Amino acid sequence: MHSRDLIEQYKTYVQDWRRYFHKHPELSNEEFETTKTLAKELESMGVEVHVDTERGTGLIGIIHGAKSGKAIALRADIDALPVQEHNTFDFKSDVDGKMHACGHDGHMAILLGAAKMLTAMKDRIEGDVYLAFQPAEETGAGAPDFMKFDNWFEKIDAVFGGHVWIDLPAGLISVEEGPRMAASSKITIRVKGKQGHGAQPHQAIDAVVVASAIVMNLQTVVSRNVSALDSLVLTIGNIHSGSEWNVIPGEAQMGGTIRFFDPAQEDHYVESIRRVVEHTALAYGATAELIYEKKVPPTINDAAASELAERVVIDTLGKEKLSKMRKVMPGEDFAWYLQEKPGCFAFIGIQNPEVGANFDHHNNRFTMDDSVLSAASAVYAEYAVQWLKENK
Repeated sequence: MHSRDLIEQYKTYVQDWRRYFHKHPELSNEEFETTKTLAKELESMGVEVHVDTERGTGLIGIIHGAKSGKAIALRADIDALPVQEHNTFDFKSDVDGKMHACGHDGHMAILLGAAKMLTAMKDRIEGDVYLAFQPAEETGAGAPDFMKFDNWFEKIDAVFGGHVWIDLPAGLISVEEGPRMAASSKITIRVKGKQGHGAQPHQAIDAVVVASAIVMNLQTVVSRNVSALDSLVLTIGNIHSGSEWNVIPGEAQMGGTIRFFDPAQEDHYVESIRRVVEHTALAYGATAELIYEKKVPPTINDAAASELAERVVIDTLGKEKLSKMRKVMPGEDFAWYLQEKPGCFAFIGIQNPEVGANFDHHNNRFTMDDSVLSAASAVYAEYAVQWLKENK
C-alpha cells in the first residue's frame, strides 16, 4: 500500500483533529492536556508512547517496522500563542487570550494522520519511525530542551518536519535544499545617561535622545556594514524610557531582533551592532550596553534529504504539487535538529481566500484550508518509508 491511497480515507480524520486542537490551545510549556490527548490517540493506534513525565508536556511515539533498520523522526510542534482569536467559526478557540495562530494545530493533525498511514503500511517500514510531538517551539528553546528528553534523539538517524504556510497556495509543498528560515536572535540595548529637569536639559544627558540616535544609526548596519548579496533584518521592536512629562530620563531600554541566513556572518553582524550602540552613546556623553541572545540558528535543509523529499512529493501527490518558494525571515527551532542530524523542513501551502485562509501567521484571524492536510500526512509517511528504504 502507498500513502497516496490513504489521503481521502483520512482527510476528515486529519481535519477533525486540526479543528479539535484549534479549539483547545495551550501555550508553550503548558501543553499538558494536549500531550494527554495525543498520547491517548497514539496508544489507540497501537503506537508505543513515551511521555515526558518530568515536564508533563511533549511525547515520542515509536512505530516499529516489519523489518529492522535505521530510525527517522517526524516532528510536529504543539504550542499555541497568547493571541485573542477574532475568528467566528464554530471551532474557534475556547480559551480566552490563547489561539493556534501559527498553524501548530495543523502540524499535530498532519502527524497524527501520518501515524495512521504508517500503522497501515508497517509491512513497508524497514526500521523505526519516531513521532516527535514537541512543546514550546514559540520560545525557541523547545527543540533543544526536547532533544534532552530520554534518548530518542540519539537513536534517530534523520529528521523530517514542516510548517503550514499562508503565502503558499493550498495543496502545494516546497522542500528546497539550503537555507529555508532565518536565524532568530534577540537584542537588548540598555542606555545610561543622567536624569534631570525637563526645563534644564543642559544639566542632564537625555536617554531618550541617545536611544533615538541609536535607533537611527542602527539602520546603517544593514545598508553600510553588510554586503548587498547577504540578507540581514534588524528591527527594534520597543523602547522604554521615563515616566513623567517634565523629567528628562537618565535610562532607556530597547528590545529588538536580528534575522540572517549565514552563520559565518553572525559575529560580524553582532560586532557591527555593538560598535554603533556603544559609540553613538559615547558621542552624547552616555553609555550603552548590547545584550545578545541567540534564539535559533538558520534552518538549512540537507541536499540529499531535499532531493528525496522532492521525489516523494512528486510520487505521492504529482509533479504539479511540488512548488518552489523563497526562503523566509521568520525563525524555527527545528533548526536545532538540523544542526546534528540530516533532514528536511517543508513548507505546506494552506492559502485559500474562499475559506478565509489569507491572514498572516500570528494574526488574530489566522486560519487554514485544512482540506489539504491529509495530503501532507501522506508526504510525511512516505518520506519516512522511503528514507529508511534508501538508507539501510
